[in-house]
Amino acid sequence: MTQYTPMIKQYLQVKAEYQDAFLFFRLGDFYEMFFDDAISASQELEITLTSRDGGGKERIPMCGVPYHSAPNYIEQLINKGYKVAICEQTEDPKHAKGVVKREVVQLITPGTVMEGKGLSDKENNYIAGVVSFEDDTYGLAYSDLSTGETNVTLVADGTGQLLNELSTIGAKEVVITPDMEEEQQLKLKERLDVTLSFEAGQGPSDAFEHLLVGLKQEKLKQTAALLMHYLFRTQKRSLDHLQKVETYHLNHFMKMDYYSKRNLELTETIRSKGKKGSLLWLLDETMTAMGARLLKQWIDRPLISRGEIEKRQMVVEVFLERFFERQDLRERLKEVYDLERLAGRVAFGNVNARDLIQLKKSLQQIPILKSLIASLDHHSIDRYSKELDPCEDLTDLLELALVENPPLSIKEGSLIRDGYHAELDQYRDASRNGKSWIAALERDERERTGIRSLKVGFNRVFGYYIEVTRANLHHLEEGRYERKQTLTNAERFITPELKEKEALILQADERSVDLEYELFIGIREQVKEFIPRLQRLAKVVSELDVLQCFATVSEKRHYSKPVFNEQRRIAVKDGRHPVVEKVMGADGYVPNDSYMDSEREILLITGPNMSGKSTYMRQLALTSILAQIGCYVPAAEADLPIFDQVFTRIGAADDLISGQSTFMVEMLEARNAIVNATEASLILFDEIGRGTSTYDGMALAQAIIEYIHGHIGAKTLFSTHYHELTVLETELPKVKNVHVSAMEQSGKLVFLHKIKEGAADRSYGIHVAELAELPEILITRANEILSTLESKKGMEESAATIVKEDEPGQLSFFEEGKKQKTVAKELSTKETKILDELKKLDILDMTPIDAMNTLYGIHKKLKK
Repeated sequence: MTQYTPMIKQYLQVKAEYQDAFLFFRLGDFYEMFFDDAISASQELEITLTSRDGGGKERIPMCGVPYHSAPNYIEQLINKGYKVAICEQTEDPKHAKGVVKREVVQLITPGTVMEGKGLSDKENNYIAGVVSFEDDTYGLAYSDLSTGETNVTLVADGTGQLLNELSTIGAKEVVITPDMEEEQQLKLKERLDVTLSFEAGQGPSDAFEHLLVGLKQEKLKQTAALLMHYLFRTQKRSLDHLQKVETYHLNHFMKMDYYSKRNLELTETIRSKGKKGSLLWLLDETMTAMGARLLKQWIDRPLISRGEIEKRQMVVEVFLERFFERQDLRERLKEVYDLERLAGRVAFGNVNARDLIQLKKSLQQIPILKSLIASLDHHSIDRYSKELDPCEDLTDLLELALVENPPLSIKEGSLIRDGYHAELDQYRDASRNGKSWIAALERDERERTGIRSLKVGFNRVFGYYIEVTRANLHHLEEGRYERKQTLTNAERFITPELKEKEALILQADERSVDLEYELFIGIREQVKEFIPRLQRLAKVVSELDVLQCFATVSEKRHYSKPVFNEQRRIAVKDGRHPVVEKVMGADGYVPNDSYMDSEREILLITGPNMSGKSTYMRQLALTSILAQIGCYVPAAEADLPIFDQVFTRIGAADDLISGQSTFMVEMLEARNAIVNATEASLILFDEIGRGTSTYDGMALAQAIIEYIHGHIGAKTLFSTHYHELTVLETELPKVKNVHVSAMEQSGKLVFLHKIKEGAADRSYGIHVAELAELPEILITRANEILSTLESKKGMEESAATIVKEDEPGQLSFFEEGKKQKTVAKELSTKETKILDELKKLDILDMTPIDAMNTLYGIHKKLKK
């Protein structure tokens, strides 16, 4: 067995408990890593890998980072999905016998980040806990440690719904029980960009049992307890800011799966994965970080309660009508810092004096906000005025205790105001007077000795001194000065009076700094008592911020207030796609109406590529989402139903992780809508069936339309290039054809972007290719091929009119039995003879081309 030094043995003992984390092991002014941690960290952080004698035969790998720059390195590892265990000295080396005692004081993980660049002001940083139950349900709890909020729910619709929820909240880390089946773990790893962590399932602990009060179902308690155990075990400190766990139900909100949210680009764009170009980007006129986070939550979870939606609408309407008050409100909100995260930092113990000054300045805005809201004098907004808690006693404490511009460090003094603490004032007086005495001493010594270059200085090693150049040493009075330090060109001295004053000044400075630190810790503990009030205040402020944001956007973009109906009617006049309109400008955007009712359930949309079919579909979905989060909508008028779910199948994308082709993804998304949609849902299907052969795709598209029409009844927008499907308007009573109009001018295609009744007459595909500037020779050849194909199609259609029957589009001479005989009797003698010839030809055994040529020949005979 390898023999290691006592220090390396200690390292290995600690590391054994944190196998899945980098262990930052404090040695003096560095955090060191050894063995595999050192090798991996040197690669991930691009730092030098060295080695040291560990007591064995071979040297062990080692690397390290200075403790003062460790946060930057830790953040890099966390952003890559790793965990970092911080191991500190926990006893004074002066009193240690043998190796100084060390232990892990915190485990930092992707889901427990409390500060740094990795923590976005406008986004929550959620860690989730998942428990799998035997009845195929999942418990899901998630918490933002930086704000203290925790929510829990049950997911009954299987792994797909669980993955969708985890994607919606954007969990950075998922905690599971070690006994979760490997297949379920694999799905989590495959489908989510998260760090998986493990925690044994246990019951509630005394440390957090009070947070679970109100959770009636045992499954909810188990799930929340799993997450709480992990948080308390890894953070190893008081988490006083954690709020009571709240239960929510998925069926209380509009449901949208991950693909629908992605296709509609609600919070990020498909192409760049960034915020710019998304609905969130358009709407974000919030003035606080808290408001921005709440806005994203509302977009992710639109309401389905008409009453709750209309409550928000009323507040938005008040803000719209009172422009000047709203502008004042925005100015005040701009001065409010992130109360939620400030409260979290207070509880976590990493708040500094500047943070508390931010808290004070924020609280000073609350009375002004309260007065502003009261002046609006409207019943819909009165409750906000009552719930805005100024926390005057906390504001007074911070005003009395802290200087206005404190330093960043809390261990170097200059934090506390004069007059706050009598003993501190005494130390400061001694220090200030002592330094004045020093200045006077320098002046007196210059006069006494006549040495104009004499100076009194200070350094940390030798303390205070009188410095005289060698050339002036003969001016000094013998016996008065005691030599303290010799320099190349000068000597430094001390006098009994200076020595006495030095002790007084240095003692006062040292005690003053220590006392300020103690006083600050005491102030921080007092602030902790206000955390629940601060969190309630943060909720009120953030909600006001989002509602004023809706009013600001609605006014700026000329949105209108939507109304809701129970008849499942959609009546939108001059509707616009909100994001496209913002990018293009209002003058360049062509608005469109949308109308659907009980007799008009499915709109079959045809028209050329790039003409605006997808935009038209998306704008209706986005209008509905905006309406159901309480915002006004981009339309002149909007009368809408409340949708329980929105499903989309738009765009093409392979799912390479699961080995699924574009067409398979398309079919899976279509299945999700067809299986889960109700008559209260909205379905957007764009070009279903394109990923397979023409006849397969057309058959599937028609079957899907027929199924929605006959079995679901959901409002459906279905765009297609299969013009053959437009005949469904005559066969299915609730299907209506609309098209996006285009026209040709001088052989060039011009998109009008206007939705009109009826089907499009052609696809204009080659015109679009020409707009994309494909080579001219290619375009010419494509037109030649198209002419040939259209000629052949014309032949087929002409041949199909030889014999007609009640069911259009089918050739009766391909059928057997009584129908043929009936039709034959109705034909002229000449046509009957030709039909007899057809029967002899056994046309069903021919290739399609041979059959077509034969039919064309017969068609020519008939024309003669």
